[in-house]
Amino acid sequence: MGIIEAKDLVHEYYRRDEEGNVESIETAVNHVNLTVEPGQFISILGHNGSGKSTLAKHINALLLPTEGSLWVDGKDTSVHANELPIRKTAGMVFQNPDNQIIASVVEEDVGFGPENIGIETDEIWRRVEKALTAVGMWEYRSHSPNRLSGGQKQRVAIAGVMAMEPKCIILDEPTAMLDPDGRKEVIETVHELNRKKGVTVILITHYMEEVVDSDYVYVMEKGSVVMKGKPREIFSQVEALKQYRLDVPQVTLLAHELRQAGMDIPEGILTREELLEALCH
Repeated sequence: MGIIEAKDLVHEYYRRDEEGNVESIETAVNHVNLTVEPGQFISILGHNGSGKSTLAKHINALLLPTEGSLWVDGKDTSVHANELPIRKTAGMVFQNPDNQIIASVVEEDVGFGPENIGIETDEIWRRVEKALTAVGMWEYRSHSPNRLSGGQKQRVAIAGVMAMEPKCIILDEPTAMLDPDGRKEVIETVHELNRKKGVTVILITHYMEEVVDSDYVYVMEKGSVVMKGKPREIFSQVEALKQYRLDVPQVTLLAHELRQAGMDIPEGILTREELLEALCH
């Protein structure tokens, strides 16, 4: 069993009238099967309303299955006693860092999570230093978060999760509110944590460039997984992605259009270097 294991996972939202009667049922996650091995970097793509954020909340036990099951590090999320151990194992970083930053000083904010789960004071400060150093924010430890850029705030939010020492981090569109520089900053930080610390990463996004270096990609539409594979396999299917209202990285699209125009270029080009090499040949 992987560190994350979803089996026929279903989540339904119920809309009720004023008297509590069910008016309608919306299936947000529809029989999803998913396996994530320890240390993997997994990306989940999908248009707005595809169900990817609902799936993310299941991995952190913020939501419970309507049907099927979700296991995190061998623990069933539907068992109430597993809630705290699961949240220690799988930390969540949300879209807006301002929703996660609560203290007036960076280092105090990063220490809040470990303090909340009962870690001793000396160990908390060791973790704060380790986490801020890992995300390149140690020199800002005494700053007010209000004085930081969007990208820096998101790195502090990631450090706050890292200080709890989870085995897995789920990032739910962490760069949606950032400028291009901030997006690059955050994604590089997450990849470094994955490579150097062995942290399992699940990235929920709709920015195609962010998933190019993933180990595996899932594409969701209307609550179901409609495509899955390695990034090159996924991005080789440009027309299929368009059907799901998704783009591809710009360099991949350019290579695809050149190929359609008659040039001998392989599908699934992911980087400028690969495109240059293909053109030179």
